[in-house]
Amino acid sequence: MSLLDVQELSVVFTQRGREDVKAVDGVSFRVGAGEIVGVVGESGCGKSVTALALMGLLPEKGVVVKGRAEFDGMDLLALDQRTMRDLRGRELGMIFQDPLSSLNPVVPIGKQVTEVLTRHRGMANDVATKEAELLLDRVGIPDPRRRLKEYPHQLSGGMRQRALIAMAVACKPRVLIADEPTTALDVTIQAQILELLKELVHEDGTALIMITHDLGVVAGLCDTINVLYAGKVVESAPRKPLFATPNHPYTRGLLGSIPRLDSVRGEPLNPIPGSVRDLLPWAEGCAFAPRCERVIETCIEATPELLGGPHKYRCVNPVLGQSAGPEHLLEQE
Repeated sequence: MSLLDVQELSVVFTQRGREDVKAVDGVSFRVGAGEIVGVVGESGCGKSVTALALMGLLPEKGVVVKGRAEFDGMDLLALDQRTMRDLRGRELGMIFQDPLSSLNPVVPIGKQVTEVLTRHRGMANDVATKEAELLLDRVGIPDPRRRLKEYPHQLSGGMRQRALIAMAVACKPRVLIADEPTTALDVTIQAQILELLKELVHEDGTALIMITHDLGVVAGLCDTINVLYAGKVVESAPRKPLFATPNHPYTRGLLGSIPRLDSVRGEPLNPIPGSVRDLLPWAEGCAFAPRCERVIETCIEATPELLGGPHKYRCVNPVLGQSAGPEHLLEQE
């Protein structure tokens, strides 16, 4: 049973005298308790805007949000800000991608963690401080009692990210959104953060939405992966089928662009041609067509539908039954 059911989510940015920008265009996905769902795509495809819309953190002016996001019998997109403030932190948590700018630079880490506990769990300050120390210890921050008194700039990037995770899981939210939680972290810390998130999901039964631009990050983490391009889901499948036989050329391009340690020295990288700005409006055809090596005339005649069963794809000329060769990524499990 789905804990969060997002249906036809659309986000349009409007500005007087300029053309409207549709950042998210009819995105749908589901996530259940104890499940990890990935939302993957290049920068600018609408991943973070999707997360901010679900959390009610987009500006009220100049933004039009449509669709439904069913959670516990409520439509998150229709709730007022007061109700959303009560849900954020308690029922809904979010880990932002830049901890240095997300944390208040003039407030000690301990104060920022305890604020969540006193606001949503009604703890007294001394009790909240002890709980905050336990939370920092749980996420792997050494000497947590001392760290409670320190400011964000006194912590390393990995510890700041762990502090954000501690704040996000302090009230054991039922839904947790992790927006690029491993950006700018070295590989060792990245692996530790991903393992920590996996443990939190399994221990608390949290539904986790993992947002990233890197399919390699979600290889050993997600149960289902949704690939976004220009605001639409172009492929959606359980992790192993998607890695074994991706059907959409864009998904294959993302997988093919991941460097391999066992590649021949001097072998050139295999990036996706063009830029994310090289696209068609979805109303005119497939947005990926200008960059696609499999483009045919039908691709620029009409918007392709999202077809298939458990393994869905939005393409009129898909690559079917061919391995993409990324099985080495699944060895991260």
